[in-house]
Amino acid sequence: MSAEPRINDRIRVPEVRLVGPSGEQVGIVPLAKALELAQEYDLDLVEVAANARPPVCKLMDYGKFKYESAMKAREARKNQAHTVIKEMKLRPKIDPHDYDTKKGHVVRFLKQGDKVKITIMFRGREQSRPELGYRLLQRLAEDVQDLGFVESNPKQDGRNMIMVLGPHKKKTEAMAEARQAQEARKADAKANPGRSQNAADAEDADVENVDVDVEAPAEAPAEA
Repeated sequence: MSAEPRINDRIRVPEVRLVGPSGEQVGIVPLAKALELAQEYDLDLVEVAANARPPVCKLMDYGKFKYESAMKAREARKNQAHTVIKEMKLRPKIDPHDYDTKKGHVVRFLKQGDKVKITIMFRGREQSRPELGYRLLQRLAEDVQDLGFVESNPKQDGRNMIMVLGPHKKKTEAMAEARQAQEARKADAKANPGRSQNAADAEDADVENVDVDVEAPAEAPAEA
């Protein structure tokens, strides 16, 4: 964290390059004169470029400046988008119901603006059939192509095959849409008191960033 600038009588130099309240250049003046002007304007003398020769100081309301800076930093953190990589694990011989469930989670993650790492887990004799995993990954990529794209093509990694999907929608856009949807639900709840608040909360919870790994059911034994 950077140290706070020196202000008023904490400034210990013989002269400063002074900048006025509106950004106008006053010029190089003795420190005593700069402090006198600060008192006349009822402002603070703030050292904004300590390493300059002479140091650059500006006349400003330092308390107001600190408050506005803190609010800007808070808003920037609020809108900051963090890249999140979700992971979804599938088996090569997944049944249709489980496939649809997992695809639904992938769709939700991509809508939230998150990347999704898809892992196909091979067991036993499945390891000799990598084409099963490759076809499954291709199918999933085609099913969600309106929401995402293949960022990293399928590749074998030991007993697993991995593919990464990236969202078409930026994280910041997804966050903004999620906030708008949440505000719309709250407005609807106020307009329709009969609607359960618990239902609205459940909808909000559905857009939480949650890693999901739904195991496919055990495979049926192979026929003799």
